[in-house]
Amino acid sequence: MKIKIKDEEIRKHLNIETPDFPKYTSQIINLANQNAQGTRPKVVGQMSELIQQFKGRKLSEWEAWYIKRNPDAIKKATQKIIEMVENLKKAMIEIDEPLIEHWVKDLVIVKTFLGLRFQEVILKKGAEIKNLTYRLSSIEEEARGVDGFIGDLPISIKPSTYKVKASLRENIQAKIIYYEKKKDGIEVDYGEVLD
Repeated sequence: MKIKIKDEEIRKHLNIETPDFPKYTSQIINLANQNAQGTRPKVVGQMSELIQQFKGRKLSEWEAWYIKRNPDAIKKATQKIIEMVENLKKAMIEIDEPLIEHWVKDLVIVKTFLGLRFQEVILKKGAEIKNLTYRLSSIEEEARGVDGFIGDLPISIKPSTYKVKASLRENIQAKIIYYEKKKDGIEVDYGEVLD
C-alpha cells in the first residue's frame, strides 16, 4: 500500500509552521531562483551532505548548525534571487498580448515542427561533414529502424539514453547517430558515422 504524506502534514507532525506566502509570490521567487541559481551547492552548500553530517533532532538545532558552517549563504542566495526578481519585474513591463501571442505561436507551431523535423537536420549536417548527399527514409525503411541515409549508409537516429539499451540495437541494420536535447538545441554524436 502506498500513502502520500503531503508537505503540510510533514510540517504539522514536526511542529514546523507552514509559511503563508502571498498568491503567486512563491512561484515567482522559485522561477527567479532557477534563473539566478541562488540555492546551488556553490552558494548554500551541498545540502544532501550537510543534512547527513547534522546530528541534531530539532529545526532550531539544524538552523544554528548550518549557519555556523555557512554564515553568509542565506544572504548570498537572497542577493542573487532579489537581483533576478528585479530583472523579472523589468521583463513584466515588456509583456503584452501581442508578445504572448508570438510566444504561443513559436511554441505551438515552430517548436513542434522543429521537434518533428530535427532528424532531417542531423542527417543534413552529417552529410555536409562527409561531403555526401542525404535523404529521409521511406515508410518501409523506417519500419526497419532506418531514419535516413547519408550517401548510401543507412542511419538510425536515437537519443543518447538509447546507448544504455544496447541489447535493442541488434535489430537495427544501420549506423546510429546519437543526440541529446539541450536547452538551446541538440548535441549530436556522429562517432559511428564519421569513423
